Amino acid sequence: MRVPASTYRLQVNARFTLYDAAAALPYLHDLGVDWVYLSPLLKAEPGSDHGYDVVDHTVIDPDRGGAQGLVAVSAEARRLGMGVLVDIVPNHMGVATPRENDWWWDLLTHGRSAAHADAFDVDWDAGDGRIRIPVVGDEDLLPDGRIANLSVTEGELRYHDHRYPLSPDDLPVVEEGAPAPDLPVVEEGAPAPDLPVVEEGAPAPVSKPPGHDGDADPDEIHARQHYELVSWRRADTELNYRRFFAVNTLAAVRVEDRRVLEDSHVEIRRWFDEGLVDGLRVDHPDGLRDPAAYLEDLRTLTNGAYVLVEKILEAGEDLPVSWATAGTTGYDVLGAIDRVLTDPAGQGPLTALETRLRGAPLSWAELTHDTKRAVADGILGSEVRRVAREVLGGSESFETARPSPPREPTGALAPSTTDPSEDSLVDAIAELAACFPVYRPYLTEGRAYLGQAFSEARRRRPDLVPTFDELEPLLREPARAVAPRFGQTSGAVMAKGVEDCAFYRTSRLTSLTEVGGDPGEWSVTVEEFHAAMGRRLRERPYAMTTTSTHDTKRGEDVRARIAVLAELPGLWADSLDTLLSLAPLPEPSFGNLLWQAVLGAWPASRERLHGYAEKSMREAGDRTTWTAPDAAYEGAVHAAVDAAFDNAAVAAVLDEVLAHVAGPGWSNSLSAKLVALTMPGVPDVYQGSELWEQSLVDPDNRRPVDLGVRREVLSRVLAGERPVLTPHTDDPGHAKLLVTQAALTLRRNQPHRFTAYSPVRAEGDAADHVLAFDRGGALTVATRLPVGLAARGWGDTTLPLPDGRWADLLTGREYAGRATGHDVLADYPVALLIRAGDA
Repeated sequence: MRVPASTYRLQVNARFTLYDAAAALPYLHDLGVDWVYLSPLLKAEPGSDHGYDVVDHTVIDPDRGGAQGLVAVSAEARRLGMGVLVDIVPNHMGVATPRENDWWWDLLTHGRSAAHADAFDVDWDAGDGRIRIPVVGDEDLLPDGRIANLSVTEGELRYHDHRYPLSPDDLPVVEEGAPAPDLPVVEEGAPAPDLPVVEEGAPAPVSKPPGHDGDADPDEIHARQHYELVSWRRADTELNYRRFFAVNTLAAVRVEDRRVLEDSHVEIRRWFDEGLVDGLRVDHPDGLRDPAAYLEDLRTLTNGAYVLVEKILEAGEDLPVSWATAGTTGYDVLGAIDRVLTDPAGQGPLTALETRLRGAPLSWAELTHDTKRAVADGILGSEVRRVAREVLGGSESFETARPSPPREPTGALAPSTTDPSEDSLVDAIAELAACFPVYRPYLTEGRAYLGQAFSEARRRRPDLVPTFDELEPLLREPARAVAPRFGQTSGAVMAKGVEDCAFYRTSRLTSLTEVGGDPGEWSVTVEEFHAAMGRRLRERPYAMTTTSTHDTKRGEDVRARIAVLAELPGLWADSLDTLLSLAPLPEPSFGNLLWQAVLGAWPASRERLHGYAEKSMREAGDRTTWTAPDAAYEGAVHAAVDAAFDNAAVAAVLDEVLAHVAGPGWSNSLSAKLVALTMPGVPDVYQGSELWEQSLVDPDNRRPVDLGVRREVLSRVLAGERPVLTPHTDDPGHAKLLVTQAALTLRRNQPHRFTAYSPVRAEGDAADHVLAFDRGGALTVATRLPVGLAARGWGDTTLPLPDGRWADLLTGREYAGRATGHDVLADYPVALLIRAGDA
């Protein structure tokens, strides 16, 4: 298996095609990148920027450059000695535009008898043989049950701009075998006879099936289809097809079916058969019925290629060792990097600030339980009810699953002697999902998490103990369909309840509320970090290390600046009070989150900050939502954003805080970058993040980047320029590109220096401000807690170097023996040392 030394993620779309990616490869190679890492390439919904809404698995999206575009990337990569990693989406397909998705169109046309009926996860019985599509607006639901703005046009059922197929029984057809009309015989040279005049555009003569004519009632036609257009409000509880999370326009695909797997991977297989691609990144494996089996299938299909999974691991959770993967895409180590650079002393004061703003202490465990429960009862209610139906129906009945002999009671109530009602079962499943400590159970490994969830659910809901007792043996048996079904659902509940809701309701230190992170875990010590890295080297040496992605809530340098507030909690508390008095907000705690984002991303455009404000307050969902916006509340939030640009007093407060945090923020940024690029694992550089990466949540983090600017800076660095790092917000980030180029080039060209991991422990007054390790000939030195360091100074702090002379690749300076912290970190807050004279 070929393994990358590093990767560089590019977002490929209509504005930046595969041909643009191919043209960028020489720059990436000069930067030191080993493999290029491409976002999804298969044909997606029209206009899709991200590509996760695939509509056709058999072709590369023409808008992204098509098949020849990938050939161009692969050929240029081969010329440069680089590899190609591609993001794939096995869990779902885009169905927003049915006509673009042949499989979905076929399903809607023919229902259960469709050639691709097995491709989608549909509970036909729950919909009385029809698939429910939640698109109808409130104003179009008429009192008599009819749907306004429904029509039959050009052989399709139309609802506003939505187009749907008609079943074959409802399509107009030309009569088969009808005789051709008699035409007069015209002798050669004779004038043409008069023929009937057919007006331009007139329809050809057709025969229509019984009950169907040009004046047919569209509601009657709709009632005969294999699908049912229903109110958008029914999506929460009555959908009968599995989705990606709660996105109605992303329908889940059943890759556990062999034919579906083959059909959906025909193009991916071709990439490996033709040697175009070297590895894959698998999107959202938790959505698959059996991720382990799928990864085994993928290993066979790719001949054992390098494969990563976008799997979120909670604190203390390990990736199942049986999975055929090199590891995760790196959210777990992202959290460790951020936390080793976070001052533990800030936890108390910033917790007190959040408590004061909220009016009561915040329990992260209670908050996440409640947000997950709200999701399970709300936007994912359809999925929870699907689990309940699977329990109650056929082979999944409680009767056949009860243990024998009966179990002893485990709660306040004895086990039931009759099957529970559907309502109590739905309640129990929702509660269990809300209590689940990780994304989903894997029953061959990690069974303990299921036990923890049941224990917590029984504690919270003693009234449901009999139902839990009936349910537990079912979920502990992998062979039963309901067990993986629950796993698919619990993962979605976690994602929507925590990442996309609770993360926006806590504001203590928002650099910690990142994908895969637990805001309740404040920091890790240097020794804890060293222990984790040693374990990573032993267990997952080729897992990805990431600091920014297309899904992070805040870019790496936004988080690095916000982390400085842990060193300056008093300054932040006073400044925030002033900001809230100058630009009052109905929810002061949300103001804390908002102003941290403004601080971290500054300077940012008004448009970007308004976009962030809208998304974050609607995702929080406690005062306003996407489906029911509170105009007054949102107006106050947007007014605060405007105040950052229009109110001189507000701007003065921001300037004062930035004067204290900008320089330390850049120090944190360079430390995080060098640590990520040199620690165990395969480092990924998200597009453009070789300069400052101050994006906020998507779509902001997917906006185009100017590689031309970066190419020009790189040329100067390669010519020997050593950029100066300034403590101001307008610093261009050239020092970060220097660090990135030096580390990536060393990893690619001298991999023998990165085969081990040994802590290097500083000694002296400021030893706590150093994080250093030796990778087997490459020594990383990074500054931590820069505000405290500036106040204290290096004093007598030294770094005991291994034998020999060591040269810093960033400055060219050489050291030996016990190097002082002041010398090694004089120019930059980081150093990358190799033995002097080594090639």
